[in-house]
Amino acid sequence: MAMTSNGYQSALKFSQDSLALDYLPALKAMAFRLKERLPASVDFTDLISVGTEELIKLARRYDSSLNDSFWGYAKPRVQGAMMDYLRSLDPLSRSMRTLVKRIDRAVAEYYNTNEEEPSNAYLAELLGESEEKIKEARIAGEIYSVMPLDDQLNSNFEDTQEFIEKEELITVITEVLEHSTQNDQLVIQLYYFEELSFKEISEVLEVSESRVSQIHRAVIRKIRQYLEKRGLDG
Repeated sequence: MAMTSNGYQSALKFSQDSLALDYLPALKAMAFRLKERLPASVDFTDLISVGTEELIKLARRYDSSLNDSFWGYAKPRVQGAMMDYLRSLDPLSRSMRTLVKRIDRAVAEYYNTNEEEPSNAYLAELLGESEEKIKEARIAGEIYSVMPLDDQLNSNFEDTQEFIEKEELITVITEVLEHSTQNDQLVIQLYYFEELSFKEISEVLEVSESRVSQIHRAVIRKIRQYLEKRGLDG
């Protein structure tokens, strides 16, 4: 007996959802790697939930005749959905972004003298802000640091609607890294391209995790300063 239209649709939907379930372990591994690079305030289960919802949507519209590998097709889209979720946790105003930069400079200066990061209380007194606001800004800064570099650096153009072209930004980053130390280059490579956590990078470079964090912030600052000199960064 021929399968009815409703029966066919039900079987197709079951097959598609089973495809999504097959790749849940890969999704969870991706979410875990991302969570390793995020502050404790970001819930791992939220990343899984966002990724699973996207994975099911992708499975239901996947066409194997157009894409040989489902995970190859789904992986960047699932990762993109997780990044969109993290962006939703980053409601930084322009003034708050300025505070994040001030904190980064203060932390760098403190670290150079003491070889450790300062407390929120120290930063609050130094910058004339409440400890709660300092804590909020530091957490937001940690979340923001996992975003692609072009995402981070273009954020300052929200008010003017003027953006750096990706190709131009890649050129700028390359020029900055050419005049940077090997450790600077390795931190950027391992963090953004190999997606290692600061802890893992610290083991590779045989330095403290705080030192890796400082190197990362310093390179981002160099890139911003380079852009400012060229009149591209707000």
